[in-house]
Amino acid sequence: MRACFASLLLWIRAAVPGLAQQADNPNYVVSVETSSGQHKWTVELASDDESRQTGLMFRQKMASDAGMLFRFDSTGPVAMWMKNTFLPLDMVFLKADGEIAHIHRGAVPQSLEIISSGVPVRYVLELNAGQADLAGLQPGGHMRHPWFAAAK
Repeated sequence: MRACFASLLLWIRAAVPGLAQQADNPNYVVSVETSSGQHKWTVELASDDESRQTGLMFRQKMASDAGMLFRFDSTGPVAMWMKNTFLPLDMVFLKADGEIAHIHRGAVPQSLEIISSGVPVRYVLELNAGQADLAGLQPGGHMRHPWFAAAK
């Protein structure tokens, strides 16, 4: 049975281009150390206008250890919404160095409510709703990712 599962994983990684590279590439992993331990999410990157505008729209599901990391061209106030987004999300607003500035927990699917960073930020990490609490994320904590290291 274990051999069958391993073969299936190899087949999936071969059939889905980029999946193996994404899971093993630090550019696609955001991590944080909290009082409950180390937490990691494999993320999709949204760093241009098109990918930021589309975000997680129209997705029906997302793995619990997955997310999307948005990078904006400069630091400033950021406003998000949930139009055409079917997944409830936690939005983690991050300063240029990866410091957690604000967390909006449980964004309502398809809501047109504007969700503001409240302070100038450079990044937003979107996770499945509840992940911020499970990981013990709090403002002032520091996320790790190569983009944040470049800001130091």
